[in-house]
Amino acid sequence: MKENKMIGAALIALGIVCLGWFIKAGIDDFANKDRKVNVKGLAEQEVAADKVTWPIVSKELGNDLPSLYDRIGVTQGKIKAFLLRSGIKESEMTINAPAVLDMQAREYSDNNKPYRYIVTSVITVTSQDVDKVRGIIARQGDLLKEGVAIVDGGYENPVKYELVSFKELKPKMMQEAIENAEKTAQQFAENSHSKLDKIVSADQGQFSIDNRDDNTPFIKKVRVVTTVTYSLKD
Repeated sequence: MKENKMIGAALIALGIVCLGWFIKAGIDDFANKDRKVNVKGLAEQEVAADKVTWPIVSKELGNDLPSLYDRIGVTQGKIKAFLLRSGIKESEMTINAPAVLDMQAREYSDNNKPYRYIVTSVITVTSQDVDKVRGIIARQGDLLKEGVAIVDGGYENPVKYELVSFKELKPKMMQEAIENAEKTAQQFAENSHSKLDKIVSADQGQFSIDNRDDNTPFIKKVRVVTTVTYSLKD
């Protein structure tokens, strides 16, 4: 009987200790549940563009449409031959239909122009060999020797450089951004005499692709910013 009482007392004591431990853990968890740090992680990388679109624009002015179309045809032939000699493939060229502007048909025209029609031709080169195309662009003045004047494409037909391999960069850059966020959070935890705990929440990051500067549009700056929330503990 005496042993049974001692066992019962021991079980009660153990239960009290366990209850106290659970109560303390609950209090600590309640006290720490709002202890969080919200940080941002940044990753940046400069990458060469891997696709270029180059619209080659030429114009012919005159009053006789049939002769203008003939001249446009000759010009297109010279441009195409120049591109082929330079290593551009047929599959990388697109020849658009000529666009005709009738100056006399314009609402506010004074009809005193020395010519009536402007015929615009655009041959578009699309290639993933950016360096080769850039070299050809630098030599397009050679067409002047053949009587072909290439005009500025302006806002409607600019040279475009793209980064089509962007998806391949995303996982590595996201990892780098999260690691940078963790370093910032770790420093915050040390300064507040705490320890970094688990991740509470994280976003997928906001990516942006911009030209490095106005003079080098063929170099892209890829940037990602991610936001991560960590819990803290003593």
